Amino acid sequence: MEIDSALKYLFSLHTFGMKLGLENISGFLKTLDNPQDKIKTIHIAGSNGKGSTASFITSILMEMDYNVGLYTSPHFVRFNERIKVNNIEIPDDYVAGFIDANIDYIKQHELTFFEVTTAMAFQYFYECEVDYAVIETGLGGRLDATNVINSLASVITSISLEHTNILGDTIPKIAWEKAAIIKGNTKVFTGKLPEPAAKVIEDRCRETNSLLYKIEDYIIVKGEKLELYTEEIEIDDWSIPLKGSYQKYNAALAGLVVAKSLLVDDLRAISRGIKNVIKNTGIQGRFEYYSFKPDIIFDSAHNAEGIECFLSEFKKNMGKYKRRVLLFGVMKDKSIKEMLLLLKPCFDEIHVTQIDYERACRTEDLQKIAGEISLCVFPDSNPTGFIKKFKEGEPEDCLVVLGSMYLLGEIKTSLQKNKNA
Repeated sequence: MEIDSALKYLFSLHTFGMKLGLENISGFLKTLDNPQDKIKTIHIAGSNGKGSTASFITSILMEMDYNVGLYTSPHFVRFNERIKVNNIEIPDDYVAGFIDANIDYIKQHELTFFEVTTAMAFQYFYECEVDYAVIETGLGGRLDATNVINSLASVITSISLEHTNILGDTIPKIAWEKAAIIKGNTKVFTGKLPEPAAKVIEDRCRETNSLLYKIEDYIIVKGEKLELYTEEIEIDDWSIPLKGSYQKYNAALAGLVVAKSLLVDDLRAISRGIKNVIKNTGIQGRFEYYSFKPDIIFDSAHNAEGIECFLSEFKKNMGKYKRRVLLFGVMKDKSIKEMLLLLKPCFDEIHVTQIDYERACRTEDLQKIAGEISLCVFPDSNPTGFIKKFKEGEPEDCLVVLGSMYLLGEIKTSLQKNKNA
């Protein structure tokens, strides 16, 4: 099977929707001889920051000369971005071969896109003989297809109201779903959590006889400065290429995870891993400058908490712009009104768009929600054309392209095609 045919078939599995549960993935992995049980894993869940934290952990491990697998979702431009070993994407031949070899089972059991992709990642990491695999959950935790692993560390970066139709409509309910990645006798690491969520995690750790490490017990915050102190390492001088003070928390959490999980005191490797996270993992879509003068910024803030984090950084310099424009698109299961209320004071002009994805909020629905808060927004059916036109405009202006990673991915793919045309 050629790669184009394999990917076309793989993406067609989205028609089976999102099947939360572990029965299908467990059965499939059993036919593959359970590769997930043969690799050491670090499992990461959270409403925000899980991709960044996963990348920081991966980068640190790479700087320690380990062979490291990284599984994240969604991808921006190429499917292969989801599955990497030492920042090298899974080869097309492997993807095509995996689909070809397992297509009968996939069809018979109606596996979903994410189930097949997750199994592919585990099998690939096993065959690559990775020392560690850093695994990011797709949605939630308890019934997420990744939750078939017994990890050496479970990480929960943050918890806020998201996917309430699936995970529950309160912070404790969502925390309970994410806390299910905590198995027995493991090490658990948490970022900054609201008190109701923290209590759920603490209860889960007691139930599973797991050891809990809370980031607030190991950091000192002095204004914009953040210091990390453990028995193994001390870091008070950070060189972080990702913008935003919130990334310091993600980096500190990653450092804590590696130090305590592996009992590592290699301060230089941890510092290098944080400094080289973009080079080592290719992370993108986090306060990412696409171009300058006019400045065009891409950010994958996809819920209210993410918006607040983005704005905390954006507000530092937004006064220097003559005109601030926002291009916004998001999934329909988000707290869209809350997100728009946060964004409204910071932009002179807001454009809304939608993407070709079943969970995307339609442009007309975004307009309707904006109208409920007396916010005038402009629909745009051609975001790529809008960006290209803006790029030729006034150098003192700024455009922020913000929302779902699927939105950024679709736009990046289109921009790349236009560039190569």
